[in-house]
Amino acid sequence: MQNFLQGLDRREMETLVRRRDVEEWMRHKNLPENLRRKVRESEYFNGAATQGIDGEMLMQNLPVDLQRDVRHHLFKFFKKVRIFAYMDEPLLDAIYERLRKKTYIKGGKVLYIGGVVTKMVFIARGKLESIVENGNKVPLSEGDVCGEELLISYFEHFFGNGKRLISNRTVKCLSNVEAYVILPAELDEVTNLFCEYFRNPRVQHAIRNQSPYWRSRAAYTIQVAWRWYKKRQRCAKT
Repeated sequence: MQNFLQGLDRREMETLVRRRDVEEWMRHKNLPENLRRKVRESEYFNGAATQGIDGEMLMQNLPVDLQRDVRHHLFKFFKKVRIFAYMDEPLLDAIYERLRKKTYIKGGKVLYIGGVVTKMVFIARGKLESIVENGNKVPLSEGDVCGEELLISYFEHFFGNGKRLISNRTVKCLSNVEAYVILPAELDEVTNLFCEYFRNPRVQHAIRNQSPYWRSRAAYTIQVAWRWYKKRQRCAKT
């Protein structure tokens, strides 16, 4: 009991020291009050989500088989991720090993129009909204993913030309969000390890068909084509 209480005291002290350091850093950088408030909110939410424990370090110290079992438990929500629902365990394990936890606060943006897509984000908890260039909105929540255009771009050998993928939508947090992210370099490792799987046209078609990004892109293309068709009809009548 005494050791337990001492552990709590130590954790509380570490939290207080962290908050003090953050406040000193913000004063040193002369951040305006609106940014300070957002930093405090992010720190508080991140602390609540992690409970002050370095989960990645803890996982690294576990036996490999136990790491795998824990990841399968932590990432149960992946069964709700439509584009990965039909993937087998070896492929999912390769993705799980490369995921990193990330938190976002209400009002934050995961992607924005014109920005570079730098990660694929799997939503574990929270609500978001995807807004494309024409204003159409798509709700996102647990089991959804954004940034999946990174995966689709690999099918089209987009990165082979050294190009950067630019977002055509804004993804905004409607609540505090807990998520897991995978970066392009790590996604590249996975696609190379399982290249035969990802080269399968049926797999590529299925992933595109289940992608909210791809569906909104297709809908936008149809709308533009329809407006152009109607405009040509009006011009032909005059």
